[in-house]
Amino acid sequence: MSESVVMLMIGVSTFLGALGLIALLWGVKTGQFDDQSKFIDATHFDNEEDLRDAVMMEEKRKARLKKREEEKEKKKNYMPAD
Repeated sequence: MSESVVMLMIGVSTFLGALGLIALLWGVKTGQFDDQSKFIDATHFDNEEDLRDAVMMEEKRKARLKKREEEKEKKKNYMPAD
């Protein structure tokens, strides 16, 4: 490819990237990504069973993390036999 084509492609891609960044910043500033009814819908459609499942999943996650930490501690204190 010729040098002028490469420079044109770099210029166009930089312009499009800047345009996308400006659009993202505008959307964040004007609240386009805010979901006002998110928590209302979540409480409306959650039932007791779903909440129990969520608690159980959180407990399992904490147990896995605790087990991982214990395994790291074991590896850290490991000393091979002579």
